[in-house]
Amino acid sequence: MPRQPHCRPLALATLACLGLSAGAARAHGIESRLSPLRGLTDQLLLQSQFSNGEPTRDAVVRLVPPQGQPLELGRTNGQGQLSFALPKGAHGAWELQVDGGPGHRDYLEMPLQGGQAQLDRVSRQPHPARSGWLLGLSGLGAAAMLLGLQRIRRPR
Repeated sequence: MPRQPHCRPLALATLACLGLSAGAARAHGIESRLSPLRGLTDQLLLQSQFSNGEPTRDAVVRLVPPQGQPLELGRTNGQGQLSFALPKGAHGAWELQVDGGPGHRDYLEMPLQGGQAQLDRVSRQPHPARSGWLLGLSGLGAAAMLLGLQRIRRPR
């Protein structure tokens, strides 16, 4: 029986696209940092940029309390900055999320005591949305499954 030559190029194209998308996810990570706003002890300044140094413009910034609903703080300006105040009396491990769109997110864990951020203890959180290699690996598994299905369907 004749083979179906059009299946192999389709599978290779799928693999190539998945490989490119996984690389693009790593190339556009967001890096954020917090600092106290000078002169105002109760406000913080968020500075956010892409890994290539370009500011993260118009990113949605959320503050997530432990076991609570996210509070939208606003959007970063043209320089990738946003100043904000923390809730009075807040305690516990809060999360700061910077959402620059699909595949462009940063997550900072920020311990709070009495409404004040413990800036020396802020840490970046690994998050599934940031794992470009995991996406690529999943894509390779899906492509391998499709190739296996093609072999089963071929008449002998």
